Amino acid sequence: MDFEAWETAARSCALRLAAQALEAHLNADNSDYTGTRLDCACGAQARYVDRRSKTIETVLGPLRLERAYYHCAACGQGSCPRDVSLGIGHGSLSPGVLRMVASVGARVSFEESSLLLDQLAAVTVDPKQVERQAEALGREVAADEKQDVTPMEQTTLPPRLYLGMDGTGIPIRAPDLAGRSGKQADGSARTREVKLCTIGSAESRDREGHPVRDPGSVSYSAAIESAATPDVTPVRSEFTERVLRETSRRRFCQAERTVVIGDGAPWIWNIAQELFPKAIQIVDRFHVKQHLSDLSRALHPAQPAQAKLWAQDRHDQLDDGKLAALLGALRPFMNSSDETRKCYHYIRRNRHRMRYPRFHQMGLCTSSGVVEAGCKVAITTRLKRAGMHWTVPGSNAIIALRCCILSGRFEDFWERRSARQEAA
Repeated sequence: MDFEAWETAARSCALRLAAQALEAHLNADNSDYTGTRLDCACGAQARYVDRRSKTIETVLGPLRLERAYYHCAACGQGSCPRDVSLGIGHGSLSPGVLRMVASVGARVSFEESSLLLDQLAAVTVDPKQVERQAEALGREVAADEKQDVTPMEQTTLPPRLYLGMDGTGIPIRAPDLAGRSGKQADGSARTREVKLCTIGSAESRDREGHPVRDPGSVSYSAAIESAATPDVTPVRSEFTERVLRETSRRRFCQAERTVVIGDGAPWIWNIAQELFPKAIQIVDRFHVKQHLSDLSRALHPAQPAQAKLWAQDRHDQLDDGKLAALLGALRPFMNSSDETRKCYHYIRRNRHRMRYPRFHQMGLCTSSGVVEAGCKVAITTRLKRAGMHWTVPGSNAIIALRCCILSGRFEDFWERRSARQEAA
């Protein structure tokens, strides 16, 4: 006996019977007919025409739904009250299937999403429909994110909260890159930068006593948007407003100690200084070490062993807080190496953010592993796969949806969405 074939057939039969029962129950209810006239959104009166059918995809399979149809001569629009009450006013997917589409569409490609829905749930949604519905829902999430800054429920606020900011490029279609300069040989661009902020805590400790991220403490918010603000305007940049919303939700400023971690990019510290002047600013220690390792290989291209030793000495000076000695070790190479000059000024400009022994004494985390991982988890693994080229609106929609799910906020969004539909 082929057990898999039996269980698959049994599931199909059960779903089909359940779908038939639900279809009969819904179509037996004619309460959506409220009379010959119905108030239209335009202010006029819509006239009842007849009952019309619509096939919707549900978690039980396709259903043929009968609904009262009203048409307004004034605005030329037709409507079915039942579509709104059932949450299918703008598509042919039931709320249960739409939730599935959100889950898979935020995690894997639209083609893979369609395949997973079919294989795991016996639900048929073609890839283009997955794309349209996931992006439409993502746009709703993005709009909701701007409106809802309700503080997240936390039993106790961690004594220290870490805000990380970073950026990573994703491939964008040519029409959305027109006129933008980039790193290609002809000066054109192939990507746009997604800016990401993460907030989390690191009260846990590893075996050596170093701070590590607390499981489930990290939230994400990101989009392709500018972090630049002209000096002459009081208006904050789009990304600065995003950071402000996320820190409000996480009660960042209410923590006993606040820390901003970044890779040293000036826009990060500009935002930190503008919004959180009392926060401790830390340059990711491993990012600095990567700079020094890259420089070492550039200075000793034919001597890998020497390059390794030289880099290790610089790493030790960095860990020990001997920044004067570190800068002194770079000076002899400054006249002959552009890389050395850039590294020298990078460390000198950020030296007050590299007091790692002092930070360790305070029990602070000095690595932006959370935000680095955030770029990979929230952005790269979904939007930078081979062959992908996004529009800016499409990518921002999926980013919003993905960040909402990864941050554990999708259920709250779904409840607000359902409440808005009921009110409508």
